[in-house]
Amino acid sequence: MKTLHEYEKILPQIARKAVLEEFTGEVLINKQELYSTYPELKEKRATFVTIETKEGELRGCIGTLTPHRPLLEDVIHNAKAAAFNDYRFSPMNLEEMEDVTFEVSILSIPEQVNYYDEEDLKDKIIPFEHGIVLDYNGYRATFLPQVWEKLPDFDQFFAHLCLKAGLSSNCLELHPDIYRYTVTDIKE
Repeated sequence: MKTLHEYEKILPQIARKAVLEEFTGEVLINKQELYSTYPELKEKRATFVTIETKEGELRGCIGTLTPHRPLLEDVIHNAKAAAFNDYRFSPMNLEEMEDVTFEVSILSIPEQVNYYDEEDLKDKIIPFEHGIVLDYNGYRATFLPQVWEKLPDFDQFFAHLCLKAGLSSNCLELHPDIYRYTVTDIKE
């Protein structure tokens, strides 16, 4: 397992504070102090913030696939979006805060996978290591590498990813564009 840098270790707490700020109206994140202490937070990075119940049920997950803002800003934005704007769930309420955990995933730049057929694709994807972006004619979806834990079978993983994109479960037959990425995963 990769050793986390100090600035990475604090990201889940920043995500939690970002959501708490929405409930309290108070400023709980001192951006200037954080940037001064951890200049790495200024680097443009793409992240996903996942919120789960203590029982391991998904409560919200929102992120960005390509870096376009500082790491700190991306975590704050995605934490609030995961808590309040994930269309699969009603917005969180304050009472839920003590019953959820925050997880931040820092993404590598997605790289396109050139493949001939499903078997070739299987050879180029490493389950539990690669996150996947599926893109076909404006239909797009991604699964973080952590999703392999719930869908460890390649066919099942891609069937669910196809459905998430709004396509049929056998959409690999359409030869969609596939991108893979890795993450640094930090849990509370």
